[in-house]
Amino acid sequence: MNFLWVKTNWTIKKLFSSYVWNIPNTANKIYLTFDDGPIPEITEWVLEELKKHKVKATFFCIGDNIEKHPEIFEKVIGEGHTIGNHTFNHLNGWKTVTESYIKNFQRCEDTIRKFAINDLICKIFRPPYGKITRSQAKTIQQSGYKIIMWDVLSVDFDSALSREKCLENVLSNVRSGSIIVFHDSIKAFKNLEYVLPKTLIYLKENNFVCEVLK
Repeated sequence: MNFLWVKTNWTIKKLFSSYVWNIPNTANKIYLTFDDGPIPEITEWVLEELKKHKVKATFFCIGDNIEKHPEIFEKVIGEGHTIGNHTFNHLNGWKTVTESYIKNFQRCEDTIRKFAINDLICKIFRPPYGKITRSQAKTIQQSGYKIIMWDVLSVDFDSALSREKCLENVLSNVRSGSIIVFHDSIKAFKNLEYVLPKTLIYLKENNFVCEVLK
């Protein structure tokens, strides 16, 4: 967990104020997001959990995974969740030249539009690892996209982290307006399987309203 902000520090939000870190509101609205899918069985399990609690979420999808599993991607859309771009190959922007990064971003956009045909496709982008250069961000924003970061990081992807600590990361930090990150990935599933159901129950019991990002 080195160098990770579970609760994003206000100085980071201020320094990168053109990115969306949270959405302040007085209606107890929060935003559940899932990165890296669609993945067989795991994304489908997430969809079932969300359906049980009548909750909608935002899925930041990898283009390559969409092409491999279009039927799951179409199921995400069919159940009323919104879709965001997460690059085609889960690129680290800090390690990728801008031209290659933008081409990969555009390839993901093309893939999303190939399989999705309704208004649940939104111009929202989350950089993998949260790592993106200013020039990459500027180009993406100039194309009409919002760059969505997060307010609360579950750290479900860390196999060394106990599932109880992962749950604590979420429940002790969620506030009205929070954007929370989970991962519908193989690596994260050990923690996600425990954390997501308990999080959904907690949110309902504490009168949080789950909204989608647009």
